[in-house]
Amino acid sequence: MNHLNPGAGLAIRRMTDEDIERVVAIASALPTAPQWPRANYETAIATGDGVRRIALVGEYASDLVGFVVASVIPPQGEIESIAVEVKAQGYGFGASLLLAVLQELKLAGAAEIDLEMRASSAHGMAGRIYQRAGFLEVGMRRRYYHNPVEDALLLRLRIVESPELKLLEEI
Repeated sequence: MNHLNPGAGLAIRRMTDEDIERVVAIASALPTAPQWPRANYETAIATGDGVRRIALVGEYASDLVGFVVASVIPPQGEIESIAVEVKAQGYGFGASLLLAVLQELKLAGAAEIDLEMRASSAHGMAGRIYQRAGFLEVGMRRRYYHNPVEDALLLRLRIVESPELKLLEEI
């Protein structure tokens, strides 16, 4: 078992162009997920001289159920979007996707990883997963999100100081 094969029936792999339609559909069904156009996902899986992106999808029983997109400019990484479709939430798939992308970011040279989260999510499942992974709140962006308007909490994980990554593997 490794970070791209976490067990529990979830297979994690690199996102491909064939996945983008399903990824957009998952994000569209989640009102709190970033509503990116297809072109943003195409950029995320493209190779080139720009910012390095890591785009992964999770499949369960041959059904794509979640995804994560991150960027890395060493030593900084950022989780830009992570989503699991509603019917697949609560099974640890989000934690598995998070662990996989954190390990990919570490391999790519990231020592610190940032993400933004809706303030209303801080006490929910996402907040608990980020806390277990070792993320700490480092700031806030007022009225950052729209539909509905909401503050964003800025979270940061220092990978080199994070024994919590081992704990996340147990989720």
